Amino acid sequence: MKIAVGSDHGGFLLKDVIMKYLKEKNIDFTDFGCFSKDSVDYPDIGQAVGEAVAAGEYDKGIICCGTGIGISISANKVPGVRAALCGDCFSAKASREHNDANVLALGERVIGAELAKMIVDTWLSSEFQGGRHGRRVEKIAKIEEKYRRS
Repeated sequence: MKIAVGSDHGGFLLKDVIMKYLKEKNIDFTDFGCFSKDSVDYPDIGQAVGEAVAAGEYDKGIICCGTGIGISISANKVPGVRAALCGDCFSAKASREHNDANVLALGERVIGAELAKMIVDTWLSSEFQGGRHGRRVEKIAKIEEKYRRS
């Protein structure tokens, strides 16, 4: 499994915790930035991670900002991305099982490091259930197609 990881300055410290945790678990990842606490624009990072996941270069993505909101909105603008902002393990599990979320968004100013690790574990270990959920994910893809600009 290959994970694309990224954050803005508001999620920089949480991203660092997550990358160390992924390394401990021998999970392959690439850091898409940012690379310091200097201010950057979260849409740039959300887009970069989203594009890498949508292109199939990475299996999944994990993105962080202060709240997780802005960076998840940005990633979700990339067709094929289903970024889920999760602040608990139940939502993380459901986002994979029911929504086939391929990007996990977390908020550094909202959750602590230990909870973030638990959410990442839950999210990475949960599998899409398909069935009725597959039909719904297909409908999401059709909405994307309807509004895609050529």
